[in-house]
Amino acid sequence: MTSTTAAYEARAQEYIDALGTMDAVHPVDRAIVDAWADEVSGPVLDAGCGPGQWTAHLAGRGLDVRGIDLAPRFVEHARATHPGIRFEVASIDELPDADALFGGVLAWFSTIHHSPDRIGVALRGCARALRPGGELLLGFFVGAAPEPFDHAVTRAWRWPVAELTRELDAAGFDVLEAQTRETRGARPVGSLRCERRV
Repeated sequence: MTSTTAAYEARAQEYIDALGTMDAVHPVDRAIVDAWADEVSGPVLDAGCGPGQWTAHLAGRGLDVRGIDLAPRFVEHARATHPGIRFEVASIDELPDADALFGGVLAWFSTIHHSPDRIGVALRGCARALRPGGELLLGFFVGAAPEPFDHAVTRAWRWPVAELTRELDAAGFDVLEAQTRETRGARPVGSLRCERRV
């Protein structure tokens, strides 16, 4: 078990109680993910699904979606709360399915604990999992430089849009759309909608 997995396992119930439903989602985030989901064709992977609220939301919109997370307690909760949806214990760094299987991968704040020397592993894995032309939607914390900070669970990283775009390009993606948002009292966040190059 990695240190990140252990950290989320230790605080899983606290996380579920605070963030485990769509009621906790910012309306702008929901609009971004819904707009992406409306354009995705084919099966979708929610990579780093946590308690499974986004997975269930996408399934409710008619998508063929499954979720993975590295924390077994999250997966247990997701299976119990959202029966009929497939959830597995797996890491975004080692996606369990065949190459080029998915039309979309949602990685909503799933790579925030990846340091600059490790982020490429997750991004290349997402590229392999996607069909050519498939789309990745990535949520992240925005900063002036790739830098660590003390996240509520364990150390995480902020990224400038330009730096993360370069990492995505190296992994085989073209960035289609970038959005950032600042809310008083909260860390700046962003999203990148990306297409796997053919």
